[in-house]
Amino acid sequence: MALQLATRRLSRGILNVSFSSVRSKVRLEQPVRYLAACGILWTNPQRWTYYWDQRATATPPARTFISLANKRKQYSERRIMGYSMQEMYDVVANVDDYKHFVPWCKKSETIMKRAGHAKAQLEVGFPPVVERYTSMITNVRPHLVKAVCSDGKLFNHLETIWRFSPGIPGYPRTCTVDFSISFEFRSVLHSQLATVFFDEVVKQMVAAFESRAGKLYGPETRIPRELMFHEVHQT
Repeated sequence: MALQLATRRLSRGILNVSFSSVRSKVRLEQPVRYLAACGILWTNPQRWTYYWDQRATATPPARTFISLANKRKQYSERRIMGYSMQEMYDVVANVDDYKHFVPWCKKSETIMKRAGHAKAQLEVGFPPVVERYTSMITNVRPHLVKAVCSDGKLFNHLETIWRFSPGIPGYPRTCTVDFSISFEFRSVLHSQLATVFFDEVVKQMVAAFESRAGKLYGPETRIPRELMFHEVHQT
């Protein structure tokens, strides 16, 4: 009887040791799985949970904060042009032709006009948005053209001002052009488009109108280089 009992205990011990060895061997030989976003994912759930919590406590993940402050932008440009005040005024005041030469202008139409004032509908498309708006225009021939956006969905504020004054003494077909624009996007998310709007539209504006004057009135007046000037400011 004692011999049978001892034999059973010995058999149980051998089986336990063998099963434990096999289980240990299986656990060690199981491949380590990888998770691209988080690093190594261990096969033992408890061990993985402890490993992750320890790292999260010791070194919290870094965060990047992007400023979405909505800020009004301004740009101004002043230069001498080889066209008269009247010629440059006529190019700027003719809003209906903007769609033919103004950067990214898709549509432009005057819907109301009276002495010194006009209302126009414009559509400006620059990647990745298209803005349709109404512009209230004030004209003072041949000195001033001022346009203010009145109902745009993209802009909270958009104002452009063109001023024309006499150019270089002794060169009657020249003028000084002062161009300024200020704008503010209605949405803080759209404010991230400010750089695109500056580079693709604003900075090319004066050159586009000068080029249009060349097509309408021919070559510009030749001005000695030492009398030329060109100033640009932006904030």
